[in-house]
Amino acid sequence: MSSAVRLREDFTADDLRRHAKVSRDAGQGRRLLALAEIYDGGSRTDAARIGAVGLQTVRDWVLAFNADGPAGLIDRKAPGQKPKLDAAQRQALMQIVESGPDPDRHGVVRWRLKDLAAWVYASFGVSLDESTLGRLINRLGFRKLSVRPRHHAQDPAALTAFKKTSPPP
Repeated sequence: MSSAVRLREDFTADDLRRHAKVSRDAGQGRRLLALAEIYDGGSRTDAARIGAVGLQTVRDWVLAFNADGPAGLIDRKAPGQKPKLDAAQRQALMQIVESGPDPDRHGVVRWRLKDLAAWVYASFGVSLDESTLGRLINRLGFRKLSVRPRHHAQDPAALTAFKKTSPPP
């Protein structure tokens, strides 16, 4: 069985309780109070009971506290999943959207998300869902534009003849 990781020597239990009292982060306060129990001579099991966690979590707290002090016990924002397309691939996607499709080469006359997803897969081997690709396109600064619908049998001469004209004032 391995020995317990020692806590740093530059803090006392009273210091940790003082930090916990002024902390704006409830999780940090709970962790500081659990570590204060260890400084007071309590067991790691007692600290785990105070923190309502397991022994491995208390060990992780000790390591974080030893590395960064009380600030190491604050919950940080999770980094999240890394993007599927890197910067160069996003730049290529921007260029292909701006230049528009080539009907001979791409087989479409306008880009739809479905077509762009197929282009991304063919170019980079990365499979993207249409909704994910739509969010990425929005983040890149593009908006969905569509033309006003027009009937296929519309006569432009009849439209001008039909327009109402007001007499000049």
